[in-house]
Amino acid sequence: MGKRGWQFCIDRGGTFTDLVGERPDGTLVTHKLLSENPDRYADAALQGIRDVLCIDGHDPIPAGEIDVVKMGTTVATNALLERKGERTLLLTSRGFRDALRIGYQNRPELFVRHIVLPELLYDRVAEIDERVAADGSILCDVDLDQAGEVLRAAYDDGIRAVAIVFLHGYRYHAHEARVAALATAIGYPQVSASHTVSPLMKYVSRGDTTVVDAYLTPILRRYVDSVAAELGGVRLMFMQSSGGLTEAALFRGKDSILSGPAGGVVGAVRTSENAGFEKIITFDMGGTSTDVSHYAGRFERAFETKVAGVRMRVPILRIHTVAAGGGSILHFDGMRLSVGPQSAGADPGPACYRRGGPLAVTDCNVMLGKIIPEYFPHSFGPRADQALDEG
Repeated sequence: MGKRGWQFCIDRGGTFTDLVGERPDGTLVTHKLLSENPDRYADAALQGIRDVLCIDGHDPIPAGEIDVVKMGTTVATNALLERKGERTLLLTSRGFRDALRIGYQNRPELFVRHIVLPELLYDRVAEIDERVAADGSILCDVDLDQAGEVLRAAYDDGIRAVAIVFLHGYRYHAHEARVAALATAIGYPQVSASHTVSPLMKYVSRGDTTVVDAYLTPILRRYVDSVAAELGGVRLMFMQSSGGLTEAALFRGKDSILSGPAGGVVGAVRTSENAGFEKIITFDMGGTSTDVSHYAGRFERAFETKVAGVRMRVPILRIHTVAAGGGSILHFDGMRLSVGPQSAGADPGPACYRRGGPLAVTDCNVMLGKIIPEYFPHSFGPRADQALDEG
């Protein structure tokens, strides 16, 4: 056997990044730092590794000393909660431009008269002349000239992500593939076609999932690529919403929604089992969101779910997420006090982080004595060496 190297497990949240490193001799070391502190480092996960290995911030990370880095990240989750994903163009079959807005017309609460439609993620939608019947026969060949005009117009307007969802495209995907190839040739860096993202029946859920993938994957890919570039040839793996790990190159937006929270559930279950508990409720309140899950002897998963008001159809742990964390900003409009969904994040963070941030939930907890500054790491202030500000 070759020499064993370091192993790192990292939870990169919207506000804090937590790191557990296993030394070559098997002993553990932990570290915590703000997820964003642009005056001191570019990325918290990489800085955490440098801190543990006692490497200067400008020196390269010695990839040869590291076996694997496993990471859960809320980069995509927070982008969805705060609606900060990539501007996306939806291309669909003629006559179906409003299908995702109409949705299923489900009525979970029968006597609610005011129906709130789900918020749509795509920036614009365009219909393409094409139609394939349920048996695969081509009723109308795809109009590539028309598709090209729509794609070029959106590209000229700054849109760089496209979701392609055609009727019966889950099974007969030649038309989607041809338009996807055209979009790639035009220069779109992110092209999500439904037959590769969610190749299953049901137009609405397939379309929603494809739009989510196009909306979030560019944000996620930029982060994954930046981390991979610093780690050289180190094996890099990410936690998926289903609770399993995947290689960095295979990590996609649709599988990343609950990447960080899923890791918390798996960790809570293993910890409780070691303590003799088999039935638990997990509660994970971070800086941007709060996640709650249930465990009674097995992981509970869903296939069709709604996260932050967005429908998706992917394997996912049953986790209820709300946009209310310690960094959720408090607003007063003269009549009522509201919380979130905008978050102060790590930079500037809540006011008590000593960086001039806004009033947030954490500040209220500090003022009420529910958070005791002396129990927090001294990671605040301009030099990241001060305690929380009680004033």
